[in-house]
Amino acid sequence: MIKPLFSNLVVAVSGSDASILAAKYAIIMAKQYRCHLCAVYVVDTATIRQLTLSKIFIQEESLDYERSLTANGERYLSFVEELARAKGVKAERDIRKGAIYTEILTAADEKKADLIILGGWEKERSPRDIISHSHREIMVGSKCSVLIVKEPLVDQLYKQA
Repeated sequence: MIKPLFSNLVVAVSGSDASILAAKYAIIMAKQYRCHLCAVYVVDTATIRQLTLSKIFIQEESLDYERSLTANGERYLSFVEELARAKGVKAERDIRKGAIYTEILTAADEKKADLIILGGWEKERSPRDIISHSHREIMVGSKCSVLIVKEPLVDQLYKQA
């Protein structure tokens, strides 16, 4: 019998509409293919640190901002967990701190991911931002396949799942 192409999925959640659609897509895949799903949110402390070193933030502001991003991450991961539960899928949550692409790649390695799922781009973004720096670094550095969700009917598919 042939081994399934994927059984461990990691979806990157940033809170953007595109990442929530990617999470819904990942939930559909986890349900259809009976995969393990892990939703990962990264508090971008690397950028916060750069802003502090550049004196754009003072130390206290950076700590407040980090706490705010951590709270947002918990909220987004809870939302994804609820979406998964509504479809009978168990989703593991993982909140990390560091550089986004480094932490997504580390999570994928630790979870033995077969597939990393990323949100596509949003219409109002500049064509220059089509593939963000983090997405590009994840695609280049990943040891497994990477899927960018561009399916326009994700919400409809999620409702039918």
